[in-house]
Amino acid sequence: MEKMDMEFFRKLPTPKEVKEEYPVGRNVEQIKEQRDEELKAIFEGRDDRLLLIIGPCSADREDAVIDYITRLRTVQDKVRDRIFIVPRIYTNKPRTVGTGSKGMLHQPDPSKASDMLAGIVAIRQIHRRAVSETGFTCADEMLYPENHRYLSDILSYVAVGARSAENQQHRLTSSGVGIPVGMKNPTGGDLAVMMNSVVAAQNSHTFLYRGWEVKSPGNPLTHCILRGYVDKFGRNHPNYHYEDLQSVLALYGERPELQNPAVIVDTNHSNSGKQFMEQIRISKDVVHSCHVSRDIKGLVKGLMVESYIEDGAQSPSEHCYGKSITDPCLGWEKTERLIYDLADLWY
Repeated sequence: MEKMDMEFFRKLPTPKEVKEEYPVGRNVEQIKEQRDEELKAIFEGRDDRLLLIIGPCSADREDAVIDYITRLRTVQDKVRDRIFIVPRIYTNKPRTVGTGSKGMLHQPDPSKASDMLAGIVAIRQIHRRAVSETGFTCADEMLYPENHRYLSDILSYVAVGARSAENQQHRLTSSGVGIPVGMKNPTGGDLAVMMNSVVAAQNSHTFLYRGWEVKSPGNPLTHCILRGYVDKFGRNHPNYHYEDLQSVLALYGERPELQNPAVIVDTNHSNSGKQFMEQIRISKDVVHSCHVSRDIKGLVKGLMVESYIEDGAQSPSEHCYGKSITDPCLGWEKTERLIYDLADLWY
């Protein structure tokens, strides 16, 4: 008799069942349609606003995240002609060694044990609140491709992480989600792997997904995210500089079949060495590169910034409202100043 060393102790509801129990409503559908079209225009080069994907490293608690996004709404209204903001609500949090917080999906309350049924409801609730209360459709990370459908009617942007971009299921699922997907370069820094991920996701595929044989049309809005890399000695190295952007431009030139060449620069992670304050300087450096080269300006669509209410990160015992429980983030006052500065610098 075949045996797997797992305890199958609870069958979870399907995405269809969760969507029926927690629907979004026509108003949210209309907001998403409008924002999806605006994002598409940015990636297709018909809208030259700077895309800013910004927010906490991980969504730890609903009240603080919604508070943060509400503040973003006020700033967005003031810079709407120059910057298009997509808040980060990252509800699945990968950990390098698999321990510690795994995000809201696993632990809707970080101080308590895992409860994935409550987690599924919690991640849908926080994204629904973001749209209905602030008018923002948000970004989340596709850590588990099979979970995307729990939020597929709410999200406007998906990121595939450095440790996932080589995975075939992530690539195939990305080819069928219908919204922009950013493929990060792997932690080792191989840009060819990142480009292969973009090629795979831009093509049509037939594959197994959630117990179905499905066919995807290919996703022409799949693009690159530069997040820096780590060498064999564990040292961080950036890849946001002018020369790095020129290298990605050249790689796109070798792939004429790719649609909508685009790069988002992740200003944290190995680009900053996780020194959160460096995100300010890196953001402005990238904008400067765009002013130096018209080709780079056409390639770089935006920035990814880790930001929250309070500067830095906290230990599990602190319980500080609005302070990251994972990677250090830029606090609100500095974030607000950065957004206004970027609006002034972009054109």
